[in-house]
Amino acid sequence: MTKIWAKIMKDGKIQRQLVYENPEKLTYSHFMDYLFDICHELDISTPVLLKTHIFNFAKFNHVRFLPRDFVEGIDFDYLLLENIVV
Repeated sequence: MTKIWAKIMKDGKIQRQLVYENPEKLTYSHFMDYLFDICHELDISTPVLLKTHIFNFAKFNHVRFLPRDFVEGIDFDYLLLENIVV
């Protein structure tokens, strides 16, 4: 079971949040699919996914997408994804 807590942060506060659940085991090869689903649910553009983002998520159980990671402009400070380990 995969659970990811997605938070849109602005000025140090949570603007919107979502707990994404997938019945399959977490696989990093499908991380782009998870990210696409999360961004679709939050109604924001999907950021560019780099290898460093996946490494940070794997090593630290969280990843932060800054405004420079988005092609379109955003109205928040960053998108934070945290792995909920069950």
